[in-house]
Amino acid sequence: MTQPLSDMRDQFKTELAAQNTIESIENLRIGYFGKKGKITGLMRGMAALSIEEKKTYGAALNALKAELFSELESKKQKIEKAELDAKLASETIDMTLPPRPEQKGSIHPISQTIAEFIEIFGNLGFSVAEGPDIETDFNNFGALNFPDDHPARLEHDTFYMQAKDGEERKVLRTHTSPVQIRTMLKQEPPFRIIAPGRTYRCDDDATHSPNFHQIEGLAIDTNINMAHLKWTLQEFCKTYFEVDHVKMRFRPSYFPFVEPGAEVDIGCHKKNGVLHIGEGDDWMEILGCGMVHPNVLESCGIDPEKYQGFAFGMGIERAAMLKHGISDLRRFYESDVRWLQHYGFDGTQIPTLTGGLSA
Repeated sequence: MTQPLSDMRDQFKTELAAQNTIESIENLRIGYFGKKGKITGLMRGMAALSIEEKKTYGAALNALKAELFSELESKKQKIEKAELDAKLASETIDMTLPPRPEQKGSIHPISQTIAEFIEIFGNLGFSVAEGPDIETDFNNFGALNFPDDHPARLEHDTFYMQAKDGEERKVLRTHTSPVQIRTMLKQEPPFRIIAPGRTYRCDDDATHSPNFHQIEGLAIDTNINMAHLKWTLQEFCKTYFEVDHVKMRFRPSYFPFVEPGAEVDIGCHKKNGVLHIGEGDDWMEILGCGMVHPNVLESCGIDPEKYQGFAFGMGIERAAMLKHGISDLRRFYESDVRWLQHYGFDGTQIPTLTGGLSA
């Protein structure tokens, strides 16, 4: 029985030596190892053998199969390498050619703004926290003290994922507040974090987008009050807008997850068609904030009798629009090279407080 296997080995090696393309190698593989291949046929023929013959012949056949398949793969790799070498040789790039200035890339204003925020709040002692875009109802609404009938839970405002059988349906996060919840559930106070990231809502016009970016901040400790919140936001606004002074006012407002809550306005005025931030008789709302609601702390297992804190949130695109004079939020996502060249930043312009955020 060994003679037929020996003959097949010689025949295979002769045929393998004649192959010089990946396609021919594949045809050879099918001819020997496919469903109707020669090796496969021999293995099926073992059904007619006795038990002792199967042991001896089966071992020899398996050894032959492994040997031939190994040689086939080795030859295939050599051919692939040769083809790749030939392709690389024919596609060489002349590195001495001058660059084309029109192809120069730039940092997107959103990326630049996020980097500036991280630099500012990092200097104030805040660390960066992240979380998934797809969230649970508890993290996105329940733990943040949203009642069951709150309008934000409705499908005309929020993107819900289709639920699997027996599972709770997930939601595309409507804010980055779930990152705050995850932090409070996993860590022990005190802590100070910011959570920049993508968020999603059913809205689309010149000042709204179904996919946009927010940054939220959270500080939890035993002695935090509104004065700490006000100072933090004042320092942020002065540094981000690169002004020596900024006029601010805090208007009472309702948010389910803070009590008391406020919306923050900054002074501004227009001169020669240019908006100036910091001073002026006009006001512009830039963010929402407040003291973390005791119910939120309790939902995360934090004792509201011992700890308290503040939270704030703002749209990253909105902040970039105010600072750089961008009038339409939709332009951020249109991938217009001309727009990016005008509003983009050089990749070497890393934001620093000493060197200037957007110098």
